[in-house]
Amino acid sequence: MKILLSNDDGIHARGLRVLARHLAQDPDNAVYVVAPDRERSATGHALTLHKPLRVEEFHIDADVKGAWFTTGTPSDCVKFAVGALLDKPPSVIISGINSGPNLGSEILYSGTVSAAMEGAILGLPSIAVSLVGRSGKHFEVAADFIADLVKILPTSGLPSRTLLNVNVPNLPADQIKGVAVTELGVRLYNDYYEKRMDPRGKVYYWLCGQAIEEGEAETTDVRAVSHGYISVTPVTFNMTDQPGLVRLREWGELAAVSGQWAHGAGKRASLPASDGSLPGQAAAGEEVDYRQAGQETL
Repeated sequence: MKILLSNDDGIHARGLRVLARHLAQDPDNAVYVVAPDRERSATGHALTLHKPLRVEEFHIDADVKGAWFTTGTPSDCVKFAVGALLDKPPSVIISGINSGPNLGSEILYSGTVSAAMEGAILGLPSIAVSLVGRSGKHFEVAADFIADLVKILPTSGLPSRTLLNVNVPNLPADQIKGVAVTELGVRLYNDYYEKRMDPRGKVYYWLCGQAIEEGEAETTDVRAVSHGYISVTPVTFNMTDQPGLVRLREWGELAAVSGQWAHGAGKRASLPASDGSLPGQAAAGEEVDYRQAGQETL
């Protein structure tokens, strides 16, 4: 199995090294690593667009087929590896092992999850894995679980463009209570900015805060790991709120506004179709009235 590893803690991170060595020990695996040259935590799904992306080879382990670090973000690493570096796409992409949790709303900021999400966007089976605890004593436990998960992933029937977000309690293997399939929790933060002053008398600010874990449902990733379970959560980049979509279509006030735009002077829709054409399009660039084209309006 061809496996691509990345992370957001950087090429020197212990979690990445433990995972790479562990997976590479299996003779059936061909492990490749492309990771940032430094820590890129909380970079989200950022891409490098306005400066060069520099890449250098790196040695991690004799059993690893190839390793590189880049000056880019976690998402850069995956996109570059699949699009320019590897001769063929990997069978699976794994991001981690992150030092610290990626639970609930944290995945929106997480470079770890974003690297896996980039893989999912590219249509490749992808996993994000995090060790829930900053001390990082049990990376081997997380690596063991991922090794087992990778073996069953090809036959899992995982929907296209869906990743698995895995959070492993920072516990010895004999204290793990099991594996729970979960939904994302909330896990917001009581954020605040602490005002400080540097040695030269210049003011700067430092983001501080603690996670709020009260009130989480029993079915969430937050509750699962807090009770000693490995949490596995399917995540997709399609963030449409389906119940909200139904409610929005029934929203009278918005329908009234829509009516003004549908019948207003010179206000006609020109939204392209999936193939780039417009509804009822007769010529390139022509604007089309949705009512005439038979399209649904609010």
